[in-house]
Amino acid sequence: MKQIAVIGSGTMGNGIAHVFAQFGHSVNLIDINEKALDKALATITKNLDRQVQKGSISEETKASTLANIKTTTDLKSGVATAQLVVEAASENVEIKLSLFRQLDEFCQPGTILASNTSSISITKIAAVTKRPTHVIGMHFMNPVPVMKLVEVIRGYDTSDEVCATIMEMSKNLSKIPVEVNDFPGFVANKILMPMINEAIITLQEGVAGVEEIDTVMKLGMAHPMGPLQLADFIGLDVCLNILRVLQDGFGNPKYAPCPLLVNMVTAGHLGVKSGKGFYDYSHGGKELIPANRFRKKGLVTA
Repeated sequence: MKQIAVIGSGTMGNGIAHVFAQFGHSVNLIDINEKALDKALATITKNLDRQVQKGSISEETKASTLANIKTTTDLKSGVATAQLVVEAASENVEIKLSLFRQLDEFCQPGTILASNTSSISITKIAAVTKRPTHVIGMHFMNPVPVMKLVEVIRGYDTSDEVCATIMEMSKNLSKIPVEVNDFPGFVANKILMPMINEAIITLQEGVAGVEEIDTVMKLGMAHPMGPLQLADFIGLDVCLNILRVLQDGFGNPKYAPCPLLVNMVTAGHLGVKSGKGFYDYSHGGKELIPANRFRKKGLVTA
């Protein structure tokens, strides 16, 4: 399986394309926006430069990786010869369903269709295709070139052969695949998102400030990054979408997103990507936002 197509050139998509290309695959990176593709190539180049500086890859590997990536805005031609398509579009169920309907039409009969979704049902995605046995979840972690885990999610009809193929391919990318079943949030986000949501509730209730909450979890629970900083890194809009998938999927109010999170996303404070979330990133670093700033917005009760 040397011909790979990656749909979506954002943070996850460009990272997935980077890894496949680095390990010798020919990659078509597909996006509807030419500027987004240019930005993705710049990001991949920057990340490869970082790997070269650290001594983890050679200049020759950097050059071959970039040579293995082609970009296009034409979905049909971009996936025509792919043996594996990895969808990394926005975490929006309607967008994904629309894409998989098109992929089912445009791709060769034996092509495996994988989604990098972090929470949406693989069974639901597979149901809009005529090849449910060949649809699977391939959930990479951010940043993709660094993080080892790949959650491999079996839909209701995903075949044993397809699952084994994706598990083996993940290993060949120097990743550690873990096979899980198709439940809302799978394993990673079924556990992680309620924790992040609870941290936001703790802030809203005035139990402690942003820095205090993150420090407790880093020093007390040995987390490399506090939950509020991690939420900023993931994207508060993504966190909100996943929590809504969990709430709808399980019908359990414990997954209801904290009103503070909803308000911040509504206001456009999405974390690192927007320059401001629980921390301020607008000046190039990570600066603490005073707790009274949240209180002035009427978002914190204490």
